[in-house]
Amino acid sequence: MAKTEVVIDTNVPVVANGKAEQAAAGCEATCIKTLRQIRTDRRLLLDDKGLIIQEYRKRLSPSGQPGPGDAFFKWLWENQANEQHCRFVTVTCHADRGFEEFPEDPSLGSFDLDDRKFVAVVLASGTSPNVLNASDTDWWHHRQALERHGIVVVFLCPELMGTRNFDRSE
Repeated sequence: MAKTEVVIDTNVPVVANGKAEQAAAGCEATCIKTLRQIRTDRRLLLDDKGLIIQEYRKRLSPSGQPGPGDAFFKWLWENQANEQHCRFVTVTCHADRGFEEFPEDPSLGSFDLDDRKFVAVVLASGTSPNVLNASDTDWWHHRQALERHGIVVVFLCPELMGTRNFDRSE
């Protein structure tokens, strides 16, 4: 059976490391559990330009210490060539949108340029993987526009999205 593919915003391992002041212990625990599950049950999608790994490396330690997000990054670093755990997706740079694959949609014009690589990977993957997000509210603010383009974002810490009426099944 093929593993379900997933894209992970950098904030998930950062929160798992306890490096997000706004994230309570429950949110950190959810991120830690999710990263452990990905290592055994999911396949991580990355871009062929190495941009996602570069961003992870800026915020996480490849030594695997001192936190669970660092341990996840060490695992990723060691397993990035293992097709059972990771798959590289070809994306094409674009001067205006960041990536050819990123939707040409005015409602996404203010979407964070640094996060567009994750969207591009999802759209180029051909498998419609979910994007996992813990603490970045930009995903929440643009969720409807992203959904119109087939991007499903899983909010691991909905309490950080600034809404009390959050339904995980949305």
